[in-house]
Amino acid sequence: MIQSVYRDILINIRNEEQKIGLRFVHIIEESYQMTHFLKELLLKLKKRVLKKGFRDETEEIQFFKQIKPQLLGKLIYYNKVYRIETSCPVSEGKIYQKYFSNELEELKQEYKEQICNSDFYRYYRAGRTDRDSDYFRLGNIKIHNGLSSFAFEVDSEFSTYYDYKVARIIANELLHTYLLSKMNTFDNDSSIISEMDSAKDFYWTESKNALIELIYALYIAGCISKGKVGIRKMAMIFQVLFRIQLGDFHHAFHRMKQRNGSRTVFLDKLKSSMESYMDKNL
Repeated sequence: MIQSVYRDILINIRNEEQKIGLRFVHIIEESYQMTHFLKELLLKLKKRVLKKGFRDETEEIQFFKQIKPQLLGKLIYYNKVYRIETSCPVSEGKIYQKYFSNELEELKQEYKEQICNSDFYRYYRAGRTDRDSDYFRLGNIKIHNGLSSFAFEVDSEFSTYYDYKVARIIANELLHTYLLSKMNTFDNDSSIISEMDSAKDFYWTESKNALIELIYALYIAGCISKGKVGIRKMAMIFQVLFRIQLGDFHHAFHRMKQRNGSRTVFLDKLKSSMESYMDKNL
């Protein structure tokens, strides 16, 4: 039962990310919608667990070690992205760059101070299972271990405290990738920026995922510089060209690979539009 729940949750999250990614261009809108969706999904999962419980210890451990942290980790991630993006003081320039650079440094500092030096982090990263009964079963919080005060604020009927710590690890990894992608957009040629300043009415009006699909298609087919330009550099150039932030475009592309039906929605649309135009001019 728990495996099917896990599979359904991952499918639901992936489908929602795909749907929202196609609907919204900007990361603020996407992160807000995903935060709302994941919050509701977590609430439904909580009601189900409180009502049905677990069949045995193995199922309980699997839930708090794998299933809940994946969902909660994504929720923490999207909520943090929303807070970062909506607090950004400007939309471009050196202040913009400094802002995201500071966010990345804060994340690294949090990792050093609160995560990487803990015994639990080493246990989790090593893939150990010998203490799973202590970490991932309800009612086993041991005060003498010197826990964070947050341990006393968690819902004792729906958290072991350590499921939250796993969720934070997952969220921080996603945030690290996201912030690196933001920083990569700053490694550009200043001459390109100055040229684009005179073309402010030139911008992308399709969805963010549509542009990512186009970039990957051009990259894979070797259409730019005979395929010698890396995908990151290509993405950076398109972001500068169209004044858009693509965020974690690698993750977005992998979501496209899991689409139901056509996996090349935008390219199909381009082909159809081109053929319709050609037919009108016969």
